[in-house]
Amino acid sequence: MKTILLTSSGKFVTDGDMSFLDKPISRMKIAYITTAAKGARDNSYVTACKQRMTELNFDFEEIDIEGKNEDKLMKMLSDKEVIFVEGGNTSYLLKAVRESSFDKVVKNLIDRGVIYIGSSAGSYIACPTIEVSTWKKPGEEKERFGVTDLTAMNIVPFLVKAHYTPEQKEFLKEKIKNAKYPVKILTDEQALLVRNGKVKLLGRGEEIRI
Repeated sequence: MKTILLTSSGKFVTDGDMSFLDKPISRMKIAYITTAAKGARDNSYVTACKQRMTELNFDFEEIDIEGKNEDKLMKMLSDKEVIFVEGGNTSYLLKAVRESSFDKVVKNLIDRGVIYIGSSAGSYIACPTIEVSTWKKPGEEKERFGVTDLTAMNIVPFLVKAHYTPEQKEFLKEKIKNAKYPVKILTDEQALLVRNGKVKLLGRGEEIRI
C-alpha cells in the first residue's frame, strides 16, 4: 500500500494523531531528511523536532541528501520504514532532490511500502510543482538558489498550501485562480493522508475552501 502524509508542520508527526499507522511511529525506523533547513534563515525548528523525537524515543537518523547520488541514497534509506522530509527552503530542497536523484529513490521506496511524510517544503516537493511555495507578497520572497523550473516529484496530483492563516485568504484566492492543479490548504494542525489515491484530511478543523 502506498502511504503519503503531507503536513504543514513537523509537530503533527510527533504530537498529532498518527493512529492510521499499523504500529506506533516511535517503533518505526525513520529517515529524517533535513536538507531544506540548510537554505532557511532560521533552522531552530529542526533542533526542536529532533529533541521532541528523542524525548519520545523515536528511532530516527538525520540525513542530508545533498551531495549524495542514487546508489548512496538507496543504501542509506533501504532499511527505513518512514522517509520524513522536513521543511525549510523549498527551492534549496528541490535542487538537492534533482542532483541526488532522491525523487527516483523515494518513488521506488513508496512502491515498496515505505511511508513518505512531508512537512512544509517536504510536502511541496511531493506535489507536481513547488509553485505554491513561491506565492509570496512583496518583501516575503525566499532565495531560489538558481531554481527556475518548478517541476517537483509529482507523487500526489495536487498542490499543497502549508501554514495557512485566515489573513491569507484574499491573497490566495487570486493565486489559486491561475493554478494548473487543485490546491489543498493546510493549517499547522492539519495533514493530508494519501493512501492508494484516496485523500483524507487529518487533524483539527474543517477542510479549508477558498
